Amino acid sequence: MDETVFSDEYLRENFIRLNNVKFGRDVKIFSFVNAYGCEIGDGSKVGAFVEIQKGVKIGRNCKISSHSFLCEGVTVEDNVFIGHGVMFTNDKFPRATLPDGTPQTDADWAVIPTTVKRGASIGSGAAIVAGITIGENAMVGAGAVVTKDVPDNTIVAGVPSRIIRKF
Repeated sequence: MDETVFSDEYLRENFIRLNNVKFGRDVKIFSFVNAYGCEIGDGSKVGAFVEIQKGVKIGRNCKISSHSFLCEGVTVEDNVFIGHGVMFTNDKFPRATLPDGTPQTDADWAVIPTTVKRGASIGSGAAIVAGITIGENAMVGAGAVVTKDVPDNTIVAGVPSRIIRKF
């Protein structure tokens, strides 16, 4: 498999930081991206000011729009659209410290996985709470806060999101 290769000059000029990223073919990365320990599939595009953390898997032909945050535990299948400023979470009860006041470490919590199925679209500004699945071809409205699974071929919107219609 031929993989996408970015020159050091391109990375420097565009303020792109990549560390241990597995790329498919024809991946496009725009300026100010921070990605590490993740996979990005063939033909996918990652907009400016995006962070993709370790363990994230992005499928083929996806579009990740600017200012989005994909945290550890997120899986994005093929042909998914993620709008501008979409935020994923991976912990339902985050804390900075333990009850005794000492800082938490990686050993003090577990990643809660989230999956975005093939062909789904997530509107700009949506927040996706940890542990849910967004179904195949589902659509999440802009600004929605998704707290429950979204069935296949369903549109959700609102805070918290609710089903608008099925198609």
